[in-house]
Amino acid sequence: MSDTTELTEQDLATLVDRFYEQVRVHSELGPVFNAAIDDWPEHKRMLTAFWSSVALGTKSYRGNPMAAHRPHPIRAEHFEQWLSLWQRTANEVLAPEHAAQVMEYATRIGHSLRYGLGLLDREGSRPLGLPVAGAR
Repeated sequence: MSDTTELTEQDLATLVDRFYEQVRVHSELGPVFNAAIDDWPEHKRMLTAFWSSVALGTKSYRGNPMAAHRPHPIRAEHFEQWLSLWQRTANEVLAPEHAAQVMEYATRIGHSLRYGLGLLDREGSRPLGLPVAGAR
């Protein structure tokens, strides 16, 4: 029998808060995010609205994630680091089924962002500009 506890906006706010506190001090992610974010409390509120819209269908987020990420020096490896930290934090603060749910969303969103930022080829399998193994 599965847990009948519903994922709530407060759960997502806790996840976002703890996650971005770790991002801020992360050796690779911190410099990128800290240079881009002037108001961390407001950023966390916006990201809670984003995740609430994604995971709960609240439609409380009004923004363009692709445009927000485009001007920043984001590299493909940042996404792997972001996802790893997101998964670890989600597993710490959410019930297992909710952690799995937000991880699935994050994986799909990350893939779309990487593709949109030109960090993946058309098949989505490798960063652009890297040679295909065995190609001459």
